[in-house]
Amino acid sequence: MKAKEAPSKAPNGKVHWVFFNPKTYATILYLLLSLPLGIIYFTIAITGIALSIGLTPIFIGIPLFFGVAKLLNGIVNFEQGMIRQILGLPHPAASNTYQQQPEAGRNWLMRMVRSFDGALFVRNLLLVVLRFVTGVIFFVIMVTVISLGLGFIALPVVHIILMNEMQIDILENNLFSYFHIDWTYNQQYLLYVGVGLVISWIALHVVNGLMQIQRRILYVDETYQQPSVSAEAQMYSSVQSPYDDYPDNQPTPGMMQPAYREP
Repeated sequence: MKAKEAPSKAPNGKVHWVFFNPKTYATILYLLLSLPLGIIYFTIAITGIALSIGLTPIFIGIPLFFGVAKLLNGIVNFEQGMIRQILGLPHPAASNTYQQQPEAGRNWLMRMVRSFDGALFVRNLLLVVLRFVTGVIFFVIMVTVISLGLGFIALPVVHIILMNEMQIDILENNLFSYFHIDWTYNQQYLLYVGVGLVISWIALHVVNGLMQIQRRILYVDETYQQPSVSAEAQMYSSVQSPYDDYPDNQPTPGMMQPAYREP
């Protein structure tokens, strides 16, 4: 029973009580930084690949290409770690994949070639490009919905300042006048603040939803290579003797036991 209940208690990254949850405001900061970070990532990826292709005839482009591949992998891992930190998700366990130690005297270029994964490079490149696109779209959506809610909340304050300082009544020709609803300014203020709070509540849920979409786009809950048993362990298990399963204090079937004689 305890083993079945353990997965349900694991953090799922969902955000509740959006107005008072620090994850919500950390998500807002992350989406605000998504636009400049997405531009930086995209510029590094395109510039690095273009330079590596252009400098290939003079040999500099080859190590530069492998360096860009390593850098893209670091960018994706950094983004995944940042989302896990914001949402309070556990970090994945370290992979047990067997890796051979680099031989002494081996060329550094050969080590880079051996560690290069083409499928991983393509995936990271696509994720960086997609990170740039979603960074722009999510930034625009977040700024729009939050500004709309804050605008309704701040409308009474703006109206009072304009009336006292510049004698400008921005609520003179409003929606209430078209329907011949005679509401005082205080009643209108309460309505606008209430509408602003509702829109802000919806906006914060939209922000958290955008973070969940970004979480799935960047494969935060998945790993590219699942932890596997090392090659040495597999070799050992394949050649392990069947007699190892028997305890030392029990006889092997088919073998005679020495007679016990009392002195």
